[in-house]
Amino acid sequence: MIAWRPHLTVAAIVEHDGRFLMVEEECEGATVLNQPAGHLEQNENLTQAVVRETLEETAWHINPTDIVGIYQWTNSSDHRTYIRVCFTGLCIRHEPGRKLDQGILRALWMTGNELKQAIHRHRSPMVMQCVEDYLAGRRHPLHILNEISDS
Repeated sequence: MIAWRPHLTVAAIVEHDGRFLMVEEECEGATVLNQPAGHLEQNENLTQAVVRETLEETAWHINPTDIVGIYQWTNSSDHRTYIRVCFTGLCIRHEPGRKLDQGILRALWMTGNELKQAIHRHRSPMVMQCVEDYLAGRRHPLHILNEISDS
């Protein structure tokens, strides 16, 4: 029997001139919209993960400034549970020639209204919830994350 484990992921809300940095990606045969997001990998902390995922999926280097929220969602079709830590931050440098992660079709900038109109294409309900929380001004300082080591 396989033990149940939630998927720990990070996501980035990056806004510039009223537009949000998004990715268009292939997921289970569909083209969907998502924030730059992905799984925490071994030997990295959550902040490092969101910086890495954003770079790999959009070719943008970011500086995380705050946490928008922590979200839990269970996909009703496959019963996988996701825990998402959503950060916000600033773009600091773009590498336009950088190859994007496998499955990522392109990075794009979308307004909040464009995102609402495309809600049927969102990878999960967390996409819009994160944007709505960001727009509502929800911010938590990065120091609420405490990395504890054995040493």
